[in-house]
Amino acid sequence: MLLVVIETAPARPSGRRAGRWQGRGQLIIASLVLGLLTLVALAPGLFTDVDPRDCSLSRSLVRPSAEHPFGYDLQGCDYLAKTLYGARTSLGVTVLVVLGTTLIALVLGALAGYVGGRTDTVLTRLTDVWSGIPLLLGGLLVLSGTDDRGPLQVSLVLILFGWPAMVRVLRASVLEVRQRDFVTAARALGARPARLLLKHVLPHSVRPLIVSASAYAGFIVAAEATLTFAGVGLARPTESWGIQLFEAQARVAVAPHLLVFPAMFLVTAVVGFVLLGEGLRRSPGERA
Repeated sequence: MLLVVIETAPARPSGRRAGRWQGRGQLIIASLVLGLLTLVALAPGLFTDVDPRDCSLSRSLVRPSAEHPFGYDLQGCDYLAKTLYGARTSLGVTVLVVLGTTLIALVLGALAGYVGGRTDTVLTRLTDVWSGIPLLLGGLLVLSGTDDRGPLQVSLVLILFGWPAMVRVLRASVLEVRQRDFVTAARALGARPARLLLKHVLPHSVRPLIVSASAYAGFIVAAEATLTFAGVGLARPTESWGIQLFEAQARVAVAPHLLVFPAMFLVTAVVGFVLLGEGLRRSPGERA
């Protein structure tokens, strides 16, 4: 008797299920990375007991060692301590900019998408015109004309030129949600426009905005560092990764550690925010 054995391959998950599992993995990695960076920014003393202002020229540009793994900067300050304390400013500016642009998007994007008509036309044209000024170019032009370049000033400039992209995201989402059946039903039952917008439309429209804001934060981290590296961003006595990179460029040949370590933290933060945005986009809860 001939026995035929047919081996069947294990069923593979569907593309959507695989995407959701990948999204969960990205969220886990992003949460770990950003959680650690947030802890560093809020409590750098947990990771070093060295005062970043304890400097001595006798240690100027001393290379990394087992005792001081990041070495020393030009003023003889412990570079690990300065990098850890710089996280507070770099991430703080990012949070302010993301919150500011998100708030503007919630107001202008909701009005444009929900009210429609002439209001939508005016706001859309305004957004199109303003978005014609690149964020980095606008920041370069404005900040180069002032000597007062603290975290708040830099954040306001980045908000000033960074809001159009977020407004577009929310406007498109509101336009789609307002056509749904539950919104039509609520309108037929006599719900007022303000109630419709705040209770029915906006709660179902903000997910794309949150996803975009998460990824956009990575761009803002890099934008702040780029402006500072160009010499028009944050200035002393503020401590940030961008300032460290700016000061390292003239001495990278003799002290490459001045460039490497803040750049590693910067890239890690950017990757963390990008993974967070991508993980939110793929995670369960996204509409089919």
